[in-house]
Amino acid sequence: MSTDRYVSPLSERYASREMQYIFSPDMKFRTWRQLWIALAETEKELGLSRNGKPVITQEQIDELKAHAEDINYEVARERERQVRHDVMSHVYAYGKQCPKAAGIIHLGATSCYVGDNTDIIVMTEGLKLLKKKLVNVMAQLGRFADRYKELPTLAFTHFQPAQPTTVGKRAALWLQEFYLDLEDLDYILNGMKLLGSKGTTGTQASFLELFDGDQEIVDRIDPMIAEKMGFKECFPVSGQTYSRKMDTKVANVLAGIAASAHKMSNDIRLLQHLKELEEPFEKNQIGSSAMAYKRNPMRSERIASLARYVMIDALNPAITSATQWFERTLDDSANKRLSIPEGFLAVDGILDLCLNVVDGLVVYPKVIEKHLQSELPFMATENIMMDAVKRGGNRQELHERIRELSMEAGRHVKAEGKENNLLELIAADPAFSMSLEELQKNMDPTKYIGRSREQVESFLEKVIRPVLEENADLLGMKAEITV
Repeated sequence: MSTDRYVSPLSERYASREMQYIFSPDMKFRTWRQLWIALAETEKELGLSRNGKPVITQEQIDELKAHAEDINYEVARERERQVRHDVMSHVYAYGKQCPKAAGIIHLGATSCYVGDNTDIIVMTEGLKLLKKKLVNVMAQLGRFADRYKELPTLAFTHFQPAQPTTVGKRAALWLQEFYLDLEDLDYILNGMKLLGSKGTTGTQASFLELFDGDQEIVDRIDPMIAEKMGFKECFPVSGQTYSRKMDTKVANVLAGIAASAHKMSNDIRLLQHLKELEEPFEKNQIGSSAMAYKRNPMRSERIASLARYVMIDALNPAITSATQWFERTLDDSANKRLSIPEGFLAVDGILDLCLNVVDGLVVYPKVIEKHLQSELPFMATENIMMDAVKRGGNRQELHERIRELSMEAGRHVKAEGKENNLLELIAADPAFSMSLEELQKNMDPTKYIGRSREQVESFLEKVIRPVLEENADLLGMKAEITV
């Protein structure tokens, strides 16, 4: 680790090695060489010739393939210091290793042929890795939701006690957010297109010149390159670059995942404050440098912190897309080098954290029950009132008495710090004609959770299980977090 210059915490602390490799120079420049090979093969297969002789030979292509992986970085770096152009520096370096093929590398192409096509390929690989991690987070959450689908817990609206739900039902809400993200991710992943090879302003004029004006042959270039690089198609039209709206769409998927993770992590942090639920806490982990007893929800806090960065980062591609001039302007380049890789690396770290947290969530049923029982008398008043009406009471009069007694019990709790005594107050009121034992029969929490269990079961069976079965080959991963 370097100690005398800035190093991104995304690579040092948060993102996995897999995602870091996808956005590494090695991945980038090896992909450039694969694209140059694909272009040369395509031009050869389409019969590019001069005076009846082929312009590109199999010997040249074999030479290019022989040096596709062993990139001579020093030669490229020295050349770039001289010419100030990264693509031409790597063309030069590749040519030094492939003297027979040097003259046909990058033939007819512009810099965006390797730059933009590689960006699409790299983002596609990044999305595939994120999909794998997202599916595993969903699988873990599904198991958690199923395990706790019947455990009643106090629900909150406006963070005020509300009608009970179950721990599993709440987890199903988190899971549904990630499911929506997976739908978006799959849609974008299935729609990823290469730029292809369209020349300096997207007109393919250089290829039309190479192939002596043969429109049909030029029409075949992009589909052939796409197939060689593992894509279904290229953008049908472009300027010099692919539409920067593609970056916007990808960044919005990243932001969506970040938002879902943020929501879940916030809920976990609040529940940990209530001591109802707790993220993993390792044996030797220190929660606070001053307060040795503390168990801070540091993983969930980190999820929220990184998620905010990703959500804001999504503005970058949108603004870049909106401000492109005509067929090309270069004010996208520096921004893309930052916003796209860092968005991916941050979401990669977020999903690793989510997987780690969900895998080790600790639930405290006794605390959950205690909190629920402290509020349940208020929630049971509707049932109590109906039972009293059946015994001959007046619904409007009983409603007013319950309102008054609830206010009194509330003061008992808030002003005096005592237990909720609403049931005792109702039992002592002759208007209800009900004993404390009868009233306590209404304190079974399962009477107030509605269809929580059934909703979780249906959601897992009809929605989540088919997704997990479809992506079974992605399941089984574990996440390791650095710090």
